[in-house]
Amino acid sequence: MRLIALALALLAVTAQAQGLQVGSKRFTESYILGELLIRTAGTGTHRQGLGNTGIVFAALKAGSIDLYPEYTGTIARELLKLEGRATLEDLNRGLAPMGFGVAVPLGFNNSYALAMREERAQALGIRKLSDLAKHPDLKLGLSQEFIGRADGWPGLKAAYALPHRAPQGLDHGLAYEAIAAAKIDVMDIYTTDAKIERFQLRALEDDRGFFPRYEAVLLYRLEVPTRFPEAWAKLQKLDGRIDERTMIRMNAAAELQGKSFAQAAALLDPGAAPAKPSQRSFLAALLGADFLRLTWQHLVLVFVSLAGSIVVGIPLGILAAKVQWAEQPTLGAVGVIQTIPALALLVFLIALMGTIGTGPALVALFLYALLPIVRGTHSGLLAVGQGMRQAAMALGLPAAERMRCVELPLALPSILSGIKVSAVINVGTATIAAFVGAGGYGERIVSGLALNDNALMLAGAVPAAALALAVQWGFERGERRWGWRARADVTDRLH
Repeated sequence: MRLIALALALLAVTAQAQGLQVGSKRFTESYILGELLIRTAGTGTHRQGLGNTGIVFAALKAGSIDLYPEYTGTIARELLKLEGRATLEDLNRGLAPMGFGVAVPLGFNNSYALAMREERAQALGIRKLSDLAKHPDLKLGLSQEFIGRADGWPGLKAAYALPHRAPQGLDHGLAYEAIAAAKIDVMDIYTTDAKIERFQLRALEDDRGFFPRYEAVLLYRLEVPTRFPEAWAKLQKLDGRIDERTMIRMNAAAELQGKSFAQAAALLDPGAAPAKPSQRSFLAALLGADFLRLTWQHLVLVFVSLAGSIVVGIPLGILAAKVQWAEQPTLGAVGVIQTIPALALLVFLIALMGTIGTGPALVALFLYALLPIVRGTHSGLLAVGQGMRQAAMALGLPAAERMRCVELPLALPSILSGIKVSAVINVGTATIAAFVGAGGYGERIVSGLALNDNALMLAGAVPAAALALAVQWGFERGERRWGWRARADVTDRLH
């Protein structure tokens, strides 16, 4: 735990030194706008792809980020629970008591809409959202955030009296592939999505005016203009600069033309050449400029959390093996932790710790790594023969000495096996940490999901798999070498 605390302290100091912290949600447009804000401010760090509105807003409240691109409709309906057409003054009035404000309208509206394949909508005669009520058998595939938002599925279903059953939850990027393959009939879209035309989708008319306008703005902590006056002055220059056509163009550069989010953001500059269509190769994505940074982040996540788990897990395993009443509670507790879904645990830790990123990720990985180490230690100690214990007692060794010099060395192969399993599990689980801005190879996987870019997803999955194999190979060698030596030393000592 000291190692984790030290790592968190170092990371906190590093974050303070990095200046302006810009967040973004986990979809293409938000990634691009985050890069654009950093590019315009000329300083700071982009904490990209932090998750849905709830997670990013929690990060803003905790001070883990200073600002992020948001939409007026989301602020009004989801964050402030306001009805009707809220103005910027209304939003600032509601946000001010929380220490936040909105400013710098970027110039475009990116509304929610539901869409169908053009041919399917035409065949069924569906042009408006109210037409959906006549077709209760249509299969809906909606993003998880849209399903849970007040201005999403629950409100839309009530406003249009839609008879459809609970929709299937899909990642926004994957939903395009699902609707193209006719796996679903209806999906939610953003009106500036670049893929609407490519997949020949029809955006259904909101004939009852359910959706508010979603004007892109900056949602910021009120101290930002004072803390970063130069950067804030530069950000003011973005006021009204991005129209819907420009935003679609930047989205298309990332989603359809294989450009990075930073390259797509650069298209706002006057005279920027249109992005040429290109196919991102797996090798280019794998060996990208971020490879060393992501590798270091992934190694920190895996081995710092593993070190903490070893320090805590081995004593817990000893306790479970030596104290009868503590055995079932200890093994049960670490077993229950293993059953908690990773994202659910991360969200809980974000709320508990009041921050996002590496801190909650390290604690989550530490907790997940406990079970194999505790069980390995427990099983290894129970497997030590009674004869070995009696021989140690015959030599007059006290209980603590018997544990240190005889029982633990004999249990070492089982302990190392548990540590190996924890390390391999951590390598894979650490990819989930990117969903809360902790970096690592999962950052590529999350970006690939947003872009539906298989090469980018593989560029994150393959090095993670290779690292898992390398870790397993290293621990297996250690088991053979140190396990044999430990048994030999015990035998020599007792004879």
